[in-house]
Amino acid sequence: MMTGARTPLVEMRNISIAFGGIHAVEDVSVDLYAGEVVALVGHNGAGKSTLIKILSGAYQRDSGTIFVNGEEAQISNPRDAKKYGIETIYQTLALAENVDAAANLFLGRELMTPWGTLDDVAMESETRKVMGRLNPRFQRFKEPVSNLSGGQRQTVAIARAIYFNARILIMDEPTAALGPQETAQVAELVRQLKSEGIGIFLISHDIHDVFDLADRVVVMKNGQVVGTAATKDVTEDEVLGMIILGKCPPGAVAGPGALQVAA
Repeated sequence: MMTGARTPLVEMRNISIAFGGIHAVEDVSVDLYAGEVVALVGHNGAGKSTLIKILSGAYQRDSGTIFVNGEEAQISNPRDAKKYGIETIYQTLALAENVDAAANLFLGRELMTPWGTLDDVAMESETRKVMGRLNPRFQRFKEPVSNLSGGQRQTVAIARAIYFNARILIMDEPTAALGPQETAQVAELVRQLKSEGIGIFLISHDIHDVFDLADRVVVMKNGQVVGTAATKDVTEDEVLGMIILGKCPPGAVAGPGALQVAA
């Protein structure tokens, strides 16, 4: 769907998937623009993680269409998703604990010298460049990731994604288990990514996170979209009402899953 002359980075249209006859996601449409954060919220089992796994190639949809930059995208597996610049940063971060930031950045995609040995100097240099963009204060390049704080580890995971040209980031509970200072650090990272035109789908149970980080919120319940709203147009209580009751407030656009209130 076009908004003025802008084409969304991602459009997921009429997406459905069922497991054993139960609709985990039913006729869901969402979009994401460059430099925007869209939060996907809802109870466990609402369908938000399943929807995102379809975008990341972990699940194959039963029906519906995905567009990336206005072109229909064929995403059957995670490798396909990466080709379209879609990267997922899971809550676990999937980092190798016993090696440093550079080794994590290039894990499985190591830079080699002309003599066929690992080019540690080049890898550290590239890591310093990308980390400098994200978090200029980061200095612990020689230490194993296991020694880093939660916020620093999140920076390494994000750096790995954007170094390999991610334009669309899926962040799964990015501030879970982080203290206030580290949560602020992740918020700063998100602002930096937005300024570079990267679009972010944010999955979060933390309603404060949603209002601090997201431009828009999409609420799901029972596999359907209850409603979509700009965070400035709704209150935390209204979003909670959407999550718990399926009740769509005046500031949101109702989806197929909204509670139909009799006139």
